Amino acid sequence: MSATDPDSAFTFLSQGALVQEFKVAGHNIVQSFPEARFYQTHNDVYLGETIGRTTNRIKGAKLENLNGRSYKLAVNDGQNPNSLHGGLRGWGKQDFEGPKSVKRNGKDGIQFRYLSRDGDESYPGTVECFVWYTAGMEDGKSVLQIEYQVELVGDECEETVVGVTNHSYFQVNPGAPTTEGTVVTLGTNKYLELDSYQIPTGQISTFPKVPPAGTSFTLGATEPAIDNCFVMNTEAPTSCPLDTRTLPLHDIATISHPVTGLHLEIQSTEPAFQFYTADGLYIPEAETHRGLKIPSRGKRSGIAIEPTRYVDCFGREEWRGMCKLRKGELWGAKSVYRAWKD
Repeated sequence: MSATDPDSAFTFLSQGALVQEFKVAGHNIVQSFPEARFYQTHNDVYLGETIGRTTNRIKGAKLENLNGRSYKLAVNDGQNPNSLHGGLRGWGKQDFEGPKSVKRNGKDGIQFRYLSRDGDESYPGTVECFVWYTAGMEDGKSVLQIEYQVELVGDECEETVVGVTNHSYFQVNPGAPTTEGTVVTLGTNKYLELDSYQIPTGQISTFPKVPPAGTSFTLGATEPAIDNCFVMNTEAPTSCPLDTRTLPLHDIATISHPVTGLHLEIQSTEPAFQFYTADGLYIPEAETHRGLKIPSRGKRSGIAIEPTRYVDCFGREEWRGMCKLRKGELWGAKSVYRAWKD
């Protein structure tokens, strides 16, 4: 599998080890840019990026009682006083080593590596992150597996905080301005209740805009508007290992569109996932080196589905085991994406 083969169903970039193309029957089902440079200049919304050193929000942009002290992080969550997706220049904005062709679990794959130094975005400890992509065809479906592994390799401290996911925006009606008409089925309708700053209150409830697990609903022009963390494993604080790769995959979401006949299903070993209908999305227009104009993209032009741990899990003592990485341990996760056309 080549990261740059134009005939490949998948294209990856070293910046952020990101997913640039996910092609199904000739259709790219992820929002993307045709040139790598735009991911530096036009990508405040994390298109395709590997999110790290942490995912989602950290309350008050502060880590308390880690290595016996506190760490102040960048505030970058709009009007909320939180740190979001690893800071101002998280891992999605960094250049990874790779792509390197490898064999992974008996399949051809691509490896990316990033060494995040102690103090990177104010996080403690030097950590090494590996991202492995393996891809192929199974029963007529394009299949992409993403595997993450993080280890605390530096001697600067004994523990740090880690969370990694992919932040692609999926559009199974490519070329349409919005995702209106997309049929969605989620693996759960349980979610983390949020306070006014988008931080979990600690309560897990039934999300009012989503039907029970396995029941489909259709996205309209403006509703439902969702940016919430859905919980697959409500017992995760006591049962979720730091490395979830040994756990069975579970269905977290399926999306399809009746106009195109395109389908995408996502499975993961992670205990939760963020589902975002992109009501705050805006990508400014751009122009390629050859003068091709790329129109701007607005709200609801894609759907982000991010397998993850609980939001702000370090901020709650009973959730910390999901994200606190110590010397000698591995943090890991695995997700599988299957796409096809009727």
